[in-house]
Amino acid sequence: MALSADGVDRFAVLLDEHQDALVAAWTEQVARTLRGRLSQAELKRQTSELRKAFHQALIGGAQSLTDDSAVELRAQLGDLSASRARQGFTATETAVSVFAFKHALLSVVDQGGTFDTLRDYVSFSEFIDAAALFTFDSYVKAREELIADQAEQLLELSTPVVKLWEGVVAVPLVGTLDSARAQVVMERLLQTLVDTSSPYAIIDITGVPAVDTQVAQHILKTVVAARLMGADCIISGIRPQIAQTIVALGIEFGDIATKASLADALRYVISRTRRER
Repeated sequence: MALSADGVDRFAVLLDEHQDALVAAWTEQVARTLRGRLSQAELKRQTSELRKAFHQALIGGAQSLTDDSAVELRAQLGDLSASRARQGFTATETAVSVFAFKHALLSVVDQGGTFDTLRDYVSFSEFIDAAALFTFDSYVKAREELIADQAEQLLELSTPVVKLWEGVVAVPLVGTLDSARAQVVMERLLQTLVDTSSPYAIIDITGVPAVDTQVAQHILKTVVAARLMGADCIISGIRPQIAQTIVALGIEFGDIATKASLADALRYVISRTRRER
């Protein structure tokens, strides 16, 4: 049940005339659900801004949240969702903070509301429900984006490319190497080869728990890409168990140099560079 045009006007006046009482009651209601995890001043600022956004939407004639005049209100709800997602609140806690506006409104309506006002309250409650659900959806999207950003940052942190020697860079891999991480490894290695003009790259798999066909293919693709950039790759960290697995799987590294440890690989590269001089 959408708000009538007259109801929109009446609630716009109500939100304006009782703004202090509404903000106070709304802030108090939200504070109970958040149990002191946000300061009273911050909660009051948020509820005050949301009350203003609701009021502006009503002044513009908004009868539902999807109306053009409610664009600022939707933006405020989106900002609240993103902020709560970053602060570690749940989607339910975020939505409840908007639902609490109904309790604040009811306290004002109860002070002497007419039948029309109560009927309008039911309609406006649906408007608030839609706003709370919009907040819930916005929170979920913001949280997903935050998790994706954190996952990308972890990928970058878990695939460092370090300069070991003049002309020698290394990629110490730790953990499982999947397609997404392999792409990051390749991009960072190639960029480092360009930045440092290094002719040699060591891919150390000491920290990789197991090597299967998929992992081997990722490593081989990285080696081929590096060769296209004019750099030779050496694979180090081939432990006995991994060597046996590679043989059992029939995986061939061809003419790619392999060493048991990172130190062996570095010695191998240094000896080659000395011979080239």
